[in-house]
Amino acid sequence: MTETTGGDAASTTARPSDVVDMETLISLCKRRGFIFQSSEIYGGLQGAWDYGPLGVEMKRNVKDAWWRANVRERDDMVGIDAAILMHPEVWRASGHLETFTDPMVDCRNCQSRYRADELTSDVCPNCGQRGQFTEPRMFNLMLRTFLGPVQDDAATVYLRPETAAGIFVNFENVLTTTRRKLPFGVAQIGKSFRNEITPKNFIFRTREFEQMEIEYFCYPEDSARTHEQWISDRMAWYARFGIKSARLRLRPHEQEELSHYSSATSDVEYEFPIGWAELEGIANRGNFDLTQHAKFSGKDLNYYDDERKEHIVPHVIEPSLGVDRCMLAFLADSYDEETDEKGEKRVVLHLHPAIAPIKVAVLPLSRNEKLTPTARDVYARVRSHWMTQYDDAQSIGRRYRRQDEIGTPLCVTVDFQTVEEDQAVTIRERDSMAQVRVPIEGLVDALRERLVDVG
Repeated sequence: MTETTGGDAASTTARPSDVVDMETLISLCKRRGFIFQSSEIYGGLQGAWDYGPLGVEMKRNVKDAWWRANVRERDDMVGIDAAILMHPEVWRASGHLETFTDPMVDCRNCQSRYRADELTSDVCPNCGQRGQFTEPRMFNLMLRTFLGPVQDDAATVYLRPETAAGIFVNFENVLTTTRRKLPFGVAQIGKSFRNEITPKNFIFRTREFEQMEIEYFCYPEDSARTHEQWISDRMAWYARFGIKSARLRLRPHEQEELSHYSSATSDVEYEFPIGWAELEGIANRGNFDLTQHAKFSGKDLNYYDDERKEHIVPHVIEPSLGVDRCMLAFLADSYDEETDEKGEKRVVLHLHPAIAPIKVAVLPLSRNEKLTPTARDVYARVRSHWMTQYDDAQSIGRRYRRQDEIGTPLCVTVDFQTVEEDQAVTIRERDSMAQVRVPIEGLVDALRERLVDVG
């Protein structure tokens, strides 16, 4: 997404009382194995995070849910996985080498650096000194490296700041090999890199991140309508996978915000712990990208319409979403604290079953040797269908709480009645805590009925 480099700042710092604070989320993610500070044993690296055992599963589920809805379930989409390293001229054509910048200032007193467009006063947030900022200077966000043994200008390449360019430069390849007719789209999920001046707010803004992007090619006269349709489709995706509508809003860009080639851009904003901020951008990019890459590469990047008997440079609609930012939205949106009848706090992640890292937990009532063989058999049956966890440590109540805290939709309990009487188990639902007993032979079908929209 190249509409703006500064459009992801939170629009307000006020946090409503029903929105979890960032410190609580960070603590949960560390404690339960969702996300760790990168290189933590060396003091960490600012703006870099590692996904733990639960985090990597949830992140994969987010990407799978997006890919399923936008590629597999549609007949007008294909996918691509382009290289991170690209020819340097790609970034000259796209404008990144000249314009992919943020304004940076330094504090003369404490040497802290900030994005000038994010400061609300002339007081340094770090040392509190007033009027000590330098004049803003533009800072290019491209991360540079070198190919080969010699580090000179001829060997300079860049880690891609977005995934979209890989789609545009492969437009002709995709068109030729798939024989697609307009309109059609190309989707990609992959890593991007931006040398952010002030990475902050957990995984909201980082220097290494994943993007889920679509470039949807259409007839020029259909671009406005197609843009509106993609806005509708993308908002429906969040609702489908459980994001609360009250914490989502659509913000069309004002005319002065638009890039010179964009006729319309709208941000899907979410009410994060830091306030309302961009979650996804959906842009009508016109024919700028294909025209630029055709100009700089010398290749024709147009579409021949057999019915019209003419060559067309398609217009492009670009929905662009960050995987990490989407993860943060799902975590924040699902977090809840409840008080039970005993006055004890229950922390729950009300994650949609498709997003939850663990779908089912198998819990023997105790470690009694009579229960273990049956519990292990149940575990083997279930894990061949869904990501499943086996837990026999501590009391059954504590284990329920652990599963609630990581968002597991269903727990299956194996007890003495199971092995001594009826060969049935208890399914316990996370949100309602309701329990129902089902035969082991019918367990997989009973679980499938409850795991709604899990691909």
